[in-house]
Amino acid sequence: MKIYTRTGDAGKTGVIGGRVDKDDVRVEAYGTVDELNCFIGQAMGFLDAERDADLLADLLQIQHETFDCGSDLALLKQELRPYKVTAEMVDRLEAWIDKYDAETPDIQRFILPGGSQASAALHVCRTVCRRAERRVVTLARTQPINEEVRRYLNRLSDLFFTVARVANHRAGNGDVEYIRSAEVFRRKS
Repeated sequence: MKIYTRTGDAGKTGVIGGRVDKDDVRVEAYGTVDELNCFIGQAMGFLDAERDADLLADLLQIQHETFDCGSDLALLKQELRPYKVTAEMVDRLEAWIDKYDAETPDIQRFILPGGSQASAALHVCRTVCRRAERRVVTLARTQPINEEVRRYLNRLSDLFFTVARVANHRAGNGDVEYIRSAEVFRRKS
């Protein structure tokens, strides 16, 4: 099999159910999800294989699921096949957020990205995930989508915030609070 096909040389690309312009809002949405998946892989490379084995396993599952998000976003009509991203996947992200959040100390203010390479990379994942979510919101204004993808991305960015804090905590680095931030977070109960 050849990697190049030449079918996109005229500025069109294939999606599930047809062809669209390469700068179509649908392509922008699933392309940003693809970009996110790449950054997840990069962030995984900064984690410690032993200390962060649980986090690495969860991030690997998330990589498969972001691929599912992209696949659902590339689908022009749901009638062509069932959606892959489900409400149960969103529920699992919420459980992971709660689990990882329990590992970290309380914060009251916004924090600055950084502390360790892993944490900084996970914060990049958070911001790219937010951009992907915005692209999906734009797409949903004009075309049908799997609404669970939007919910999944919304929850996933929260998970990245949480695991970025976990990466710092496990590495022995504290969070750096934004010094001009008001107290915006409630204490854990």
